[in-house]
Amino acid sequence: MTIPIRPGRRGRDDRRFDLRATALFFLLLAVALCVLGFVVRTAAAAARHRPSWVVALVMLGVAVALLSRSRWRRWSAARGARRAARALEEAAEEAADSLGGGPAFFEGGRPAGPSVGTVHPAAPEVAVTVPVAAAPQDEEITEPLVVPGPLADYAELDPDGFEQAVAELCVRDDCRSVEVVGGAGDLGADVIAHTADGLRVVIQCKLYGEAHKVGSQDMQRFGGTCFTIHEADVAALVTTSDFTAPALEYAAECGIVCVDGRDLEAWRQGTGPSPWQLARAEP
Repeated sequence: MTIPIRPGRRGRDDRRFDLRATALFFLLLAVALCVLGFVVRTAAAAARHRPSWVVALVMLGVAVALLSRSRWRRWSAARGARRAARALEEAAEEAADSLGGGPAFFEGGRPAGPSVGTVHPAAPEVAVTVPVAAAPQDEEITEPLVVPGPLADYAELDPDGFEQAVAELCVRDDCRSVEVVGGAGDLGADVIAHTADGLRVVIQCKLYGEAHKVGSQDMQRFGGTCFTIHEADVAALVTTSDFTAPALEYAAECGIVCVDGRDLEAWRQGTGPSPWQLARAEP
């Protein structure tokens, strides 16, 4: 036999009358009504004695409303144009991938092939020849690939040039959608790329001298944004110098790849692994 369960009664505390809150409400309501009445009386007096001022204020309000509406429409149109451009870039990238064209875009939609790179004007050039993927099997066609110069020459670059050089290394190693995003408000990300197998790589670049090591504070600032905000699959901090022991400990705890000057030079020469290869090798 089933026994029906009656819903419990609410306590009387939920319906208790709060005299203080009610009095405060009516007091604020009275003040608001007084202020509203004063504003209405002032506006009526101004309209009676100076009607031209009232007309001017009304026309000014209408103009501001129309201007705000037109700006809103322009902003909406600009946002739609950005979305359309982004969709076109993604469609072109998918088409290039289906044709075996390798990386489709570099730096905001500029075409970048797997065997052609660019270099910052201050960076020395080292020509390396690699076969083009579309070449016939019985004939090998080579084109020069521009890569950054030796590690010592990185000191001649400014921070923007160093970020550009690191991005070019990512392009050289078959990364797709490589972007240089460093600058004010970058939240710790200087270069964002996607590997051939779909990993999202977020890199922070530190162009430091030999005596200036990357400390734990730099590492902690990067660690606070690389995974949570930039959604990195692989987070790497690349520097021309070295890391302090506390910075290395923090990086090991958070899973951040540390690329010092020697690792960077090996990556540049092709004798050492890239940051995402280092991430795969780490336990």
